[in-house]
Amino acid sequence: MINSQDIFNIGSEADFKSLALEVFRLQFEANPVYRSFCDLLYKHPSEVKELHQIPFLPIGFFKSHKVVSQNKSPEKIFTSSGTTGLATSKHYVTDLNLYENSFMRCFSGFYGHPKEYVILALLPSYLERDGSSLIYMANRLIKDSGHPDSGFYLDNLSDLNGKIAQLDQNGQKVLLIGVSFALLDLVELGTLRLKNTIIMETGGMKGRRKELVRDELHDILKQGFGVDSIHSEYGMTELLSQAYSKGNGIFECPAWMQVLSRDTEDPLHIHTAPKTGGLNVIDLANINSCAFIATQDLVKVYENGRFEVIGRFDNSDIRGCNLMVL
Repeated sequence: MINSQDIFNIGSEADFKSLALEVFRLQFEANPVYRSFCDLLYKHPSEVKELHQIPFLPIGFFKSHKVVSQNKSPEKIFTSSGTTGLATSKHYVTDLNLYENSFMRCFSGFYGHPKEYVILALLPSYLERDGSSLIYMANRLIKDSGHPDSGFYLDNLSDLNGKIAQLDQNGQKVLLIGVSFALLDLVELGTLRLKNTIIMETGGMKGRRKELVRDELHDILKQGFGVDSIHSEYGMTELLSQAYSKGNGIFECPAWMQVLSRDTEDPLHIHTAPKTGGLNVIDLANINSCAFIATQDLVKVYENGRFEVIGRFDNSDIRGCNLMVL
């Protein structure tokens, strides 16, 4: 049995590969949905020696199946936002401490301890529903910051605008985490000139605004907030880990998470060299669900393991293997 703490003690590529293959063997045996998927692909652990040989479960399975590798009752069920009438993803989390350990270690590795910041969360579309893993994470970061000015904002944008300007002028380090459309709403109240504030967008217009390409969005936000770069967080309901970008949309993973790209014409073929394709994620924090996920994002992977999200597929790519009927 794998000790979950082993996930956070990875010190080399060899460590990651060894543990990922061990997690694959575990989930092949313990996860009925994933086992069925592997069986239909005629993939058995005895044949899998490299990361690119591991089957990646299409992310849509989290909408149609209960993807779990333990029989334990879930401590929390995270759900995705979804268009009315469409199914939403459900991630059955049997160990919230593992999730908290993952996102706290990841955040601290990239940004330092939350207590160094006033953390402001502008996440209206997430606050307005239950089951958001992003809200859970932001709430913990706000709590750990320990600052009386840290907190969530919903519609009181003018209050938030004044708060940021005052804190920044006083030399206080600030981290503003916001969904894209809300950050655009905020900068329309007036241009700021921030020197001590990090602006981090979590993506998504959620139907509130016209979709913008990343460069266009970041240019508007940089001008509106008066900052040199816009940071980004890459996460999703189906993952317990996040990747972060400190500018230019280039994301970096924590040591227990890696990305690969798959062929755009053959979703079962994984590229063995950095290349543009469909984004496949190995998230070893997902030890109790499925650690190997084929997402609907189109990605460019770089030599150093960093990646850039350049768009999204429609469902035809994920469904191309005709295995969604499991």
